[in-house]
Order: sequence, then structure tokens, then C-alpha cells
Amino acid sequence: MQIINPATEAVIDEIAEDTEATVKEKYALVRKGQRGWATWPVDERLDVIGRFFELLEAEKKVLAETLTAETGKPLQQSYNELNGARARIRWMLDHSTQWLKEEWIVTEGATREKISYEPLGVIANISAWNYPYLVGVNVFIPALIGGNGVLYKPSEYATLTGMHIQRLLYKSGVPEGVFQLVAGRGRAGEWLLELPLDGYFFTGSYRTGRLIAEKVASRLVPCRAGAGGKDPLYVMDDVEDIGKVAAAALEGVVYNNGQSCCAVERIYVQEGVYDDFVKAYTEQVRKMVVGDPMDPATEIGSLSRPGQLEFLQDQIADAVGKGARLLYGGGRIGGKGYFIEPAVLVDVDHGMRLMVEESFGPVVGIQKVKDDAEAVELMGDTEYGLTAAVYSKSYDRAEGVMRQLNTGTVYWNCCDRVSAGLPWSGRKNSGLGMTLSYQGIRAFVQPKAYHIRP
Repeated sequence: MQIINPATEAVIDEIAEDTEATVKEKYALVRKGQRGWATWPVDERLDVIGRFFELLEAEKKVLAETLTAETGKPLQQSYNELNGARARIRWMLDHSTQWLKEEWIVTEGATREKISYEPLGVIANISAWNYPYLVGVNVFIPALIGGNGVLYKPSEYATLTGMHIQRLLYKSGVPEGVFQLVAGRGRAGEWLLELPLDGYFFTGSYRTGRLIAEKVASRLVPCRAGAGGKDPLYVMDDVEDIGKVAAAALEGVVYNNGQSCCAVERIYVQEGVYDDFVKAYTEQVRKMVVGDPMDPATEIGSLSRPGQLEFLQDQIADAVGKGARLLYGGGRIGGKGYFIEPAVLVDVDHGMRLMVEESFGPVVGIQKVKDDAEAVELMGDTEYGLTAAVYSKSYDRAEGVMRQLNTGTVYWNCCDRVSAGLPWSGRKNSGLGMTLSYQGIRAFVQPKAYHIRP
């Protein structure tokens, strides 16, 4: 399997893909090794993960450069991803003991009662390429802390990063019989689904997440599918600094080259500030630096996959063909690499693919709305339900809108962010189950009820 640099189209490396036989061998190894790992005290497992936390900092230069080389994200954003991953791990290190310890429910009387938390067993972590560290640590870190074995399949577009993760986990003290990387394309993931695992944790598209959930449903084991989004942002007419709001929205659209499940993908602006917002947004998008992701000045790098270029341009052409105006961008940047200009379109509506179909790139449509009621109706007109953002001077007014939105996360005067202390979950086609927060720690263990009668 060739690893391609999406910014140069050069072959970085060639990796031997796993076969069905090697996947089964790795499963047998982890199934055996997990039994011993589960007997380690939680504090000892936390010590191991603490060393991994430190190694991410010690080796951040090579990790960031590898991440940028195989995904095309700007180098500083690769450093940011590593910092964000460490922050999440730090939270898990600080809070896991609290949520994994035994709980006494009844301590007096004829029968005492308590709950203990045991590992699921051996789980599959089928991960994504857009944020391989962030979406990875959401799963394999609490899984390992909880005493599970992990079969980890990084995306074929982030395999080298996945290999770094495995190397550093081993260096930290995670036994090889507890964590095994499965390298390959879609077929390797299908082989994981055929194994008698104790949980399946996936991050990627709705289509693949649904296929996984359907495939493993009969086994009655946990299945978490973090899927995509078509995340809206609404600007109310009481905002005081329209330029600041436009800058925040722009970052939400183009950060990580727009390749984020919680990126802003559609913007609704109340008619009283619509013209000013569009002007401020367009002026700022024109200044964005698109280019070599290894250059510190670059703000938008290359898309990670060549097919995404054609997909985005088809969305733009569909919108323009139905009456939208392309104010800026949308063209492919010539030369090597999968580069596209950030695009802004107006006069859009929900008859256009751009406003209802996930884009996953630095493009956005901006639609004028009359009032909060119209904004709520349009924001809810989607098959997805991951995040939604509202910008307003008034929290009470913003909350009135946020309470009506069927999404797992809402933002007031911010967007495109994740906190380790809050659950990360999607509704409708945006996913099944959750990660992060104490609920994400508990997602990788199962309760056992004790009835104790002396």
C-alpha cells in the first residue's frame, strides 16, 4: 500500500497490508494478552498512559511532520492536534480513577450492594484520517485504561501516524499483546467485523458507520459510530462586532482544510446584518494563504484525498447552476497536490446539494434569514445532528434557539470545538453512542452488580 503525500503527490512510503490471516493472528494475540492486562490495577495502567502522554510531547516534531506529510494539514495545525490530544489524555488521566472505582450502593442492612466496572474485552478501533490523534485517543486511551485489548485500524490515509502511535504505546509499556495495529484499506476493516470482538468503535462517514452497525448488530455488543455532520452557524442581528464573528465563522469553515465532522458547513445570517457579514467574511477569505502545508505561513493546505476535489467542485457547480452566486474561490489550484481555493457562495437555498449534503472541505454557502424561527427551521432541515452554533449578544435569546436544535452539541459565540469533559455524540445520521467526558470513560467498561449477604 503506497502512502501518498497529498500536497506533492509523491510516494512517502510503502506499507505491507495485513491479510485475513495476519488479522486473525493479531486478534488471537490480543485476546490472550488482554486477560493479563485486565488484572493490572488501574493506577498501573494510568502510569503507562502517562508515559505515552509525555512521549507525544518529546517526539512532537517528527509526529507533526509525519501527520502533515500524509494528510496535508498545515504544520501548525498538526502541532495543535498533538497538543489537543495531550489535553484530552491529561483529562482522562486525572478523572478515570473516579469513574472506574467500585461504587457502594447499600452499605448497611442484611444485604449490601455495590457496582464494579470490568473491561468489555477486546475492541476494534476503526479510526479516521482527518484527526487521527484526536479521534484515536477518544477511543484507545479510555479503552486501555479500562483494561481492554485494542485492535487499532488507522485510516489508510494516516497509516504512518498510526504506526507512530503503536510505537509510542509500546515504548510507554503497553504490552504488544494488548494493542495491535491492523494496516490496510477497507477490506482490512471488514475482516475486523468478522471477528468475535466485544465492541466496535468507528469514526468516519455515515454510510460506513451504518454498514458496521448493521454488520455487528446480531452480536449484541457495544457499537459506537461517530459519523459526519452538516453543521450550521447562525448569526443574529444583535451581534456587536460583525468582523469578529465573520473571522470566527471562517475559521470554523476552513480549519483543518475544512475536513472536520464539526466544521461549519452552512451559515445563516439575519437580514439586518447579512450584507455586512458577507462583506466581512469575503474580505477575510480572500486573505487566506493556501499552499505548502509545511510552510508556517500556510493557513489552508491540501485536501487529503484526490476525489474530494471533484466532489466539492460538483457541489459548487450544482449550486451555481441553481442560482447561487460564487463570490470567491472554488477553483483547483494548479500544479501538484490536491489544492482548492476556499469558496463562498450566496443566494443559496436547500434545493442545492451544498446546503444539505456534507462537504468536508473549505467551502460554504451563506443564506439570509428573516428571524430566529426561520433560522431554526433551516438549521434543523438536515439528516445530521452533530453540532450547531449561534452568535448573539444575548445568551437567553441564543439558548432559545439552541434548545430547539436536535444536535449533540451546541455553541454560543464559538464553534468547531471539543472538550474532554463534555460528551461527544451525534444524533440522527451523525452517529451512535458517544466518547469523552465521564460517559466516554464508562463506554469501555461494563457494570457488574454485587448482592452481598454476610
